[in-house]
Amino acid sequence: MLLTQTSFLLALTTSVVAAAPIEKRWGFWGGWGHGNGRPWWTPSAESSYLEFGKRFPGAGANAPSCDLSQAAMPIAPTPLPAPGAGLSLSHVAIGRGTQNYTCDTKNATAVPVPVGAVAALFNVSCIAAETPELLSKLPNIALNLPVPSSDDQNSPAYQDMSGHHYFLDATTPFFNLDTSLHQYGSGMFKKSNVSAAPTDAVLGVNNQGNGSVQWLKLDAKNSTGQVFQTVYRLNTAGGNAPKSCTGMPAAFEVQYSSEYWIWSE
Repeated sequence: MLLTQTSFLLALTTSVVAAAPIEKRWGFWGGWGHGNGRPWWTPSAESSYLEFGKRFPGAGANAPSCDLSQAAMPIAPTPLPAPGAGLSLSHVAIGRGTQNYTCDTKNATAVPVPVGAVAALFNVSCIAAETPELLSKLPNIALNLPVPSSDDQNSPAYQDMSGHHYFLDATTPFFNLDTSLHQYGSGMFKKSNVSAAPTDAVLGVNNQGNGSVQWLKLDAKNSTGQVFQTVYRLNTAGGNAPKSCTGMPAAFEVQYSSEYWIWSE
């Protein structure tokens, strides 16, 4: 059974807090929803880095309440080109979902063909700016949690969802960061540059699988009228298909997680 978004985020928090130091800057953190003016989940007076890092600026705002100019992207094994001149980092999210593949089951020598991905995106912008050592652990942790269910707008965790990533066709990734709670933007992209994942990247769920998908730089497919101009997929965890279609169905999914760094004009 798939976890709800609330359960997914609570499980992610529990996993990280177990290994994370304690941050005393807030007496409580109300970033996962309020009911009648009260946070639905109130930790102790000492809040974890994850709680601190996932805060939102408030209704109607289009930027996290932290200085993203201080955030530095991880460097790929084969370094990816820098963002274009004039762009600024506007959002960082953890994506958790599946990489999708097809196989020609009538061809004994067929190999899996990628046909896109589907992922829920969760805001970690302030973690990227303020606790990057924690951010680097989140894709691996998220990979070992079940994929969140589809939108549940009654869930308090809904306001922590940045949006969704999916494909419009086999080669056009789309990022939709517009929800009923915020209008961050959306955009169509095309693959621009790639790097193999690090050799020590996790193989898959519970470190069992075929390795982590490539790190990517995606550029806007049509930059006119689109706020988002560049997206980087970094620190990937899982997602690779087997090298052969032997024994595979005509269509299948492989679990993955990653960081997405979104740059805007």
